[in-house]
Amino acid sequence: MEPRPPLPPFDARSAAQKVRGAEDGWNSRDPMRVSLAYTQDSVWRNRSEIFSGRDQIVAFLTRKWNRELDYRLIKELWAFTDNRIAVRFAYEYHDDSDNWFRAYGNENWQFDDNGLMAYRHASINDLPIAPSARKFHWDRSGPRPVDHPGLTELGL
Repeated sequence: MEPRPPLPPFDARSAAQKVRGAEDGWNSRDPMRVSLAYTQDSVWRNRSEIFSGRDQIVAFLTRKWNRELDYRLIKELWAFTDNRIAVRFAYEYHDDSDNWFRAYGNENWQFDDNGLMAYRHASINDLPIAPSARKFHWDRSGPRPVDHPGLTELGL
């Protein structure tokens, strides 16, 4: 299996790189691309769903992004040690009736020696927002621009 740098053990710089790489991947909204950051048998807990394996990850993300339209995500490093990273995040999306939401959450990640995520545990809450309350503004087809504020700068 091809290594996926940065590799554990993490320091502050490499953990922040790993978080930004994950954010950029998820903002692509490409389930297959995102799945390649995880081990073949990666175990996920996402809200109330528990599943494992890349095929299940692709299926989950496909469903997610068919439901959560114009998805834009910001992740922020919370803590790290050795092969684990804790992240807080928020993302904005709308449903097919054009109702907007901001989802807030925390993730706990554990990586294998090749830098692939073996475990992902996510707790997430959704908050309906008015379109005027949106804070994530960048081209929907790409990563968050370097000069776009992060969660702390946005007061989230």
